[in-house]
This record gives sequence, structure tokens and C-alpha cells, in this order.
Amino acid sequence: MPGTLNGIKILDLSRVLAGPYCTMILGDLGAEVIKVESPSGDETRKWGPPFQGDVSAYYLCANRNKKSIVLDLKTEEGIDTIIDLVKESDVIIHNFKTGTMEKFGLDYEKIAEINDKIVYCSITGFGESGPYKDLAGYDFIIQAMSGLMSITGTNESGPQKFGIAIADVLTGLYATIGIQAAIIERKTSKKGQKIDLSLYDSAVSSLINIGSNYLMSKKIPERLGNTHANIVPYQTFITKNGEMVIAVGNDNQFSKLCQLINRHDLYEDPQFSTNPERVKNRMKLIPQLQEAFLERTSEYWKKHCDHLGIPCGPINDLEAIANDPQLNYRNMFIKTEHPTAGEINMIGSPLKFSRTPVSYRYYPPNQGEHHDEILNSKNKQ
Repeated sequence: MPGTLNGIKILDLSRVLAGPYCTMILGDLGAEVIKVESPSGDETRKWGPPFQGDVSAYYLCANRNKKSIVLDLKTEEGIDTIIDLVKESDVIIHNFKTGTMEKFGLDYEKIAEINDKIVYCSITGFGESGPYKDLAGYDFIIQAMSGLMSITGTNESGPQKFGIAIADVLTGLYATIGIQAAIIERKTSKKGQKIDLSLYDSAVSSLINIGSNYLMSKKIPERLGNTHANIVPYQTFITKNGEMVIAVGNDNQFSKLCQLINRHDLYEDPQFSTNPERVKNRMKLIPQLQEAFLERTSEYWKKHCDHLGIPCGPINDLEAIANDPQLNYRNMFIKTEHPTAGEINMIGSPLKFSRTPVSYRYYPPNQGEHHDEILNSKNKQ
């Protein structure tokens, strides 16, 4: 079956993570993606170990369903080739520093003169306007500046970054949304447009309730570690043989939890009977819950919480995730053959369509693997 974006052609000048993650998703959805690399290649090709053969795991994570060509944009020939490809493309995406595409003569205004229907997505650290526009943006720096690190960790640990490049991932997702929205709008206007997307804006948008809490109260939030700012109990607890997460989302679930641990008195106490009161009195409540959880194993609590409809879960490591029956049933781990790395394992797409499923047509390409194929095809047109 053709994918939802079958027939859409994307010219991908991005590298590392935010842009490539976006274009991989679009490729999974059926779009034709041409990955344009400089002679030195996408930096992530060298980010390792681990490597399988000469291919890095990092590069594999964001580059399937693409074809690779090599162009030097510092040469007239490279720019001319891009311009020719723009004529037949629906989307062009890049993550060069602000001003770089202008130096190449590939800014939106000039690209739109060549193809006024093109959707032009620019990903930068801080956006193409404002006092920070000329600064380079890296995920770690963005996590620090955006407030994300200030609310992650505990008072004892100090500020902590996410375990992944979350600002890049969020920006890649926003780019995917924005590009598809512009393609839909183009059906009415018959015109393309520019998307000016920044890692900084994307990271700040993810502050959600914590950001809203501050805007309402003007109170700087403290680092709460594995606890929730607005819901109690919603955190990790130590059990007889490990740790697990309990996520009580409403008063009814709290009543069931009190029933499970034989502490009906807690729910009947006005200090704990409603969530706002539990948030105010968490320091009184949590030690009593923790004492109860120490009496049984994580497996016991998981079984009985599930039975009563109390949200809970184990803290899985990556080995547990890879062997999880739910994820494997839903094809979240896929295998494909690579010409130099052999059989490679990748995380699959979470998108499940009833009529137009995602497809895994191409392994992450070797650098310049499709150069002759694409340029020869273009020259024949």
C-alpha cells in the first residue's frame, strides 16, 4: 500500500538529529527523501562506538527511508544541482546556522522564485530573528537555557539533562507537524511557505504544566526528581525488592490504593482525601505510603494495582524494553539488511495506520550511495 505521503519529494540538507529525525518520519510515511551530504558526510556517521561494521548506531537511528547524494555547497556545481532538485521537490529542509543558506544563495526568497509551491523548513538553534539568532544551537545548551534542566533532577543532584537529546527530538517532531500542515494548506492556496523553527522555542513549548504553573504563580519551581508538581502520589516508590512507579491520577484511584495497602484511614483524612490537599501535605503522606510499599515485592504491587486499575509500572532498562512482549507485538523493533553492516536492528515507527501503514523501504544509506542514480534520473528529465 502507498503511504500517506506517497508522491511527496523532500530535499533534506539537514544533518545530526532534529532534521534527519523529521525526514525519517516523513520517509516512513511514504515520502521520497533525498539526503544531501557534504563531502565530509553527516557527523553522526562517526559518532560512536558502537559501530556495526563501519556504521554507527547513532547514524542508524534517524536515517532510514532515504537516498544519499554528496554535494559541496561551496561550489557552483553543488548549488546548481540543488537548484535543479528544488524544481521537482515539495519540501526543502535544512539546519544550517542562521545566515548560511543566504550565503549559499539558497534562502527562501530565492528558492521560492524557482518553485513557489515549495515548503521551506529552517531549523536553527534560536530562530532566524531575535537577539540570539546568530548563536549556534546544540541540544545540551538548549536544555540548559530553556529551563528543562532547572526542573530535572533533585535538589541534591542539581540540574540534570534528559538521557536523550530531547530538544532535537521535539524540534524534529514539530518540523514534521509543520511540514505536513503546510502541505495541506498548499492544496488551497497553491503556494508554499517558510517554516522558521528553533530548538529553543520547541524546548520551551515542552514546559507545559510547569511553565503554566510559573506563569500563573510567578513561583520558580523546585526540582522534584521523580515526583509530580501537581499530582500526589505520582512518583517512584521503593518496594521489598526494587523500585516502581505509581501514578495516581484522581481521588478514586487514591481510594483504591488506600484499600490495597489497608490504610482506609488515609483516604478518610481531610488532609489526603482530595488531590489539592495531598499536594499540600505530600510530606506527611508519602512516608506512610512508602512504609507500606516496603512490605511487598514490585511484582506483587504490579499485579494488584493492575487488577484494581491503579496506574503503575516497573522501571525497565533497555534489555527489558527490547524483550517486552507488548512492544514486540506492535513491531516496535525491526530488522533490515545493510550492505556493509549486515543485519541491523532499529526502533520502528509508533504510527499505526489502518489503510496506509508506514513502510521500511530503504536501510540508512551509505554516504553518496544514490548519487549517480539520482543525478542521472534528473538529467534524463
